[in-house]
Amino acid sequence: MAPNDDSAQTGQETGEPGIRRRRAARYALPVAVAGVAAATIGLVPALAASGDPDLPKITAQELIEKIAASDTQQLSGSVKISTDLGLPDLGGLGGSFLSGGGPGGGHGGGPGGKDGAEGKEGSSAAPDAKLAQLATGSHILRVAIDGPERQKVSIVEKTSEYSLIRNGDEVWGYDSGSNEVFHHKGAGTGAGDKEKKAAAPKELPTPKVLAEEVLKAAEGTTSVTVDGTAKVAGRSAYQLVVKPEQSGSTIGSVRIAVDSKTGTPLKFSVIPASGGKAAVDIGFTKVDFAAPAASTFDFAPPKGAKVKDAEELRKEAEKAGKAGEKDGLGHGAGFGGLNKLGGAGGPGGAKVIGEGWTTIARIGSPAGPGTDLPKGGGLPPEADKFLGSFGDSVSGKFGSGTVFKTRLVNALMTDDGTVYVGAVTKDALVKAANGDR
Repeated sequence: MAPNDDSAQTGQETGEPGIRRRRAARYALPVAVAGVAAATIGLVPALAASGDPDLPKITAQELIEKIAASDTQQLSGSVKISTDLGLPDLGGLGGSFLSGGGPGGGHGGGPGGKDGAEGKEGSSAAPDAKLAQLATGSHILRVAIDGPERQKVSIVEKTSEYSLIRNGDEVWGYDSGSNEVFHHKGAGTGAGDKEKKAAAPKELPTPKVLAEEVLKAAEGTTSVTVDGTAKVAGRSAYQLVVKPEQSGSTIGSVRIAVDSKTGTPLKFSVIPASGGKAAVDIGFTKVDFAAPAASTFDFAPPKGAKVKDAEELRKEAEKAGKAGEKDGLGHGAGFGGLNKLGGAGGPGGAKVIGEGWTTIARIGSPAGPGTDLPKGGGLPPEADKFLGSFGDSVSGKFGSGTVFKTRLVNALMTDDGTVYVGAVTKDALVKAANGDR
């Protein structure tokens, strides 16, 4: 279909032979391969039932206003999340480096429910551990929303399922693989109770939440156009394309499929400036805007399940953190050791450099500028080896350091421990570091 905005360019003329061949091949994919194909930027076309829908023309401004006016409070359905940042295989680093402690330390718990470095701390049902898994690979989520006080998201794996449920002031997390339960009471209550609010889960990672954040942050630095239409989860949608107008960003564009009737974003894709498939791809495969049954949000711990309270986990993590400090940056410290490496409380402090798509966060060195830390910043050997596997050595007015790269977010760690990070190119990071000295 022709684009709905005069400034958009689609190249989607359905009569082109290449388009016909691709569509024929697409429909010929067996079901077993379709799940793999959906992980690429072609997710929207793969879900199309009968070609792009014929919808009334709409300008980008009108579509943005339609999103802003959307008041969808109730829905349920399935969401596919695919993330491909180009990271090397994490191998066995998940526990000792990323989790904050031994295998599954901190709040996270380890694979199969092993808790902490000594099997005592943490919980595999804690949301900070499970939701972090969505940062890599492909996952199927079942979601249900009934206003701001009742929400449920389930991560469906081959042999297990994890559910996070919020019902009023209670939050439950359940990991069927380990038969562990996480419980937090008081979520969203008591405006001054910062600890309880911090323990409550953030908004579900739906396309609507992500779309609102992008549009809010992109104001004044962005080109926004409408680029045709698509079928997503059986519904007709407009495709909004958001592109940075600033040079130096690693983001090429953000595509948002918007439901033509409700204005609810149905799909959200981030395309790297380097091209290829989407680095982040989140979209509904099924969606129903009716109110979910009230029983959807009921939960009682299964018989024999191990239940851990959020406050209990907080105290355990605090205790483990103090023990890790005695080890310096060695065992037990995990990512918590980065407080010494470049936390916001270090002498260098933390600040934001730039604006819009080229915003860079500077996290100060713990020892202050000009003080070299040990190679790798004193990280555990396995973490240092992991980071070094995809880092580039750089130098400038700031001295020397290493740029660690993904397809979307890059970070420069200088030899004095200062960290510059953002969705920007290596050159942009070096320029920021030079200008900061």
